[in-house]
Amino acid sequence: MQKISLIVPCYNEELTIEIFYNTVEKVFHDNPETFKDIAHEYRFIDDGSTDKTLPELQQLQAKHPETVHYLSFSRNFGKEAGLAAGLQHAEGDYVAVMDVDLQDPPALLPEMLELLQTGNYDCVGTMRANRHGEPAIRSFFSRAFYSVINKISKVQIVPNARDYRLMTRQMVDAILELPEYNRFSKGIFNWVGFKTTYLTFENAPRSAGESHWSFWQLLNYSIEAIVDFSEVPLKIATFIGGMFAFLSIIGMIFIIIRKLFWGNSVGGWASLVSIMLFVSGIQLFCLGIIGNYIGKIYLESKHRPQYIVKEQR
Repeated sequence: MQKISLIVPCYNEELTIEIFYNTVEKVFHDNPETFKDIAHEYRFIDDGSTDKTLPELQQLQAKHPETVHYLSFSRNFGKEAGLAAGLQHAEGDYVAVMDVDLQDPPALLPEMLELLQTGNYDCVGTMRANRHGEPAIRSFFSRAFYSVINKISKVQIVPNARDYRLMTRQMVDAILELPEYNRFSKGIFNWVGFKTTYLTFENAPRSAGESHWSFWQLLNYSIEAIVDFSEVPLKIATFIGGMFAFLSIIGMIFIIIRKLFWGNSVGGWASLVSIMLFVSGIQLFCLGIIGNYIGKIYLESKHRPQYIVKEQR
């Protein structure tokens, strides 16, 4: 019998776990023909929650020991670590990644499975048809991020695509071959290739609780994604450095010629200081770009585990 594994990262989601489980179970119950001879399991990942998420998972697992499993981290390692842990522990022939807040509609699961069973696709992803209900500034920066990363990276990411997707075991095994510590799952899903199609859905509010992603966290996540999947920022730093070196040579030649033919003129210290501050700022900017890449290398070279499991059922 084939099996579907549902990977569900959780961080301070005590209010949504039972709602999520009941909603997904209803989808399986209401589509007996689609899920005929297909078992399913839940792989909840408690990412070091500080509320009652773990007790909720313990109670749910005690009620449904055959289908509900969970991992609890020793601390908060981040969503990417949670996704990696879920993929590593999932046993299904098909593996789905879902958010517990039900902003990823479980009602799409039957259609996703049917598309995979045709054999024409290895992955069925999802994307939001719109960003209604989201702050305007977040929507603007999201569009800007997708525009930038798709221009500077060889890996193309579908705008408004979600982590919510259903994959074949072959694709999951390919993802597990990537051992990097710094991970951006949307990029990894596209980097490994395989035939992927997308379903669209209307943006929906959370079933309960509040989002744990702040604007600055999302901005930092975007910067990490660009660093992970593009070398263009390094090339930009090189170009800027070369351009200013060239301009400095032109400036030196101009000063020497002016000295030889017209004599020395008194220059203003304000303009000189302004130029020095500007050039110093550009240098620090370029060093910051280089430092970001070096920091990634530093973290990779330590070979630390992506997460530490405190409790597992």
